[in-house]
Amino acid sequence: MKYLLGLATALAGIASASAQSLPPVPSTNAVPSTSTPIPSMPSVGSSPPLPTAAVPVAIAPVRHRNVLPSPAELRVRAANRSATREPERQAFVNAVQVYPFSDGVLYRLFAAPERVTDIALQPGEAVISVAAGDTVRWTVGDTTSGAGESKRVHILVKPFAAGLATNLVITTDRRAYHLQLESTAATSMAALSWSYPQDELIAIRRAAEQERAAAPIATGLAIEQLQFGYAITGDNPPWRPLRAFDDGRQTYIEFPASIAVGEAPPLFVLGPTGDAQLVNYRVSGRFYVVDRLFGAAELRLGEKKQSVVRITRTDSERKRRRGGRVS
Repeated sequence: MKYLLGLATALAGIASASAQSLPPVPSTNAVPSTSTPIPSMPSVGSSPPLPTAAVPVAIAPVRHRNVLPSPAELRVRAANRSATREPERQAFVNAVQVYPFSDGVLYRLFAAPERVTDIALQPGEAVISVAAGDTVRWTVGDTTSGAGESKRVHILVKPFAAGLATNLVITTDRRAYHLQLESTAATSMAALSWSYPQDELIAIRRAAEQERAAAPIATGLAIEQLQFGYAITGDNPPWRPLRAFDDGRQTYIEFPASIAVGEAPPLFVLGPTGDAQLVNYRVSGRFYVVDRLFGAAELRLGEKKQSVVRITRTDSERKRRRGGRVS
């Protein structure tokens, strides 16, 4: 009996403990609460919570101000414009534009896609270098025509598209060419070349000098009347005379060929007391022709360091010609 009472007491204790540990069962008749819980406000002085992800910030684009060109830039632009030579109608020989060459001039060349423009140099001219500002969108090549003295170099240019602009520099053993290249949709120059007025002028002068050198310095000279009894002394400049002689009426002073490219010295005739006087003479090729005879004369050139060459007449040859022997 006691055993049964104790077992009943234990079972009652277990049931009471189980009832206290189980969560309460909500009632089916209960109405859910509609109130929203109020979030707690952070206390004064507390740090705000850090964001969980970085938010991209929009950066305003940088706007560059339009900078006006400097006076030096404006001067360069003006110089380039004034130095640019455009194609001219009267300068075309068939389809070839012939520019007169001059140092420092910019020559305009119009090209087009799928068209090759030929730049013909002077016959006999050898190319040293060819440089283009844009080698990506322009094709630049070279070839030759002819042989020997008539061999001619041709520079060939072609753009890949219209609306391109660049420059081209060609250096040779004679000169440098500067070209402004511009591509259009359909207009292109078939070829261009140059005339060389300076070379033509040099050739004319050279031919005239050769003609003067071949011409006699005087007409009616008798060989038996020429007197070569002159001594040349003094300094030894490049223009030192080779000889002097006379025909009994005029005196002739012969210079080396280099006198044609250098400064010619003036001639002074020395008087009996040694005073120098300018004398009238004319230049014939590399000869001075003096319309008188003199005993002594000097050629002087220079200021601080003056070169002086004296020409003195000797009487030995004259005495020999008159008396048949030298006394």
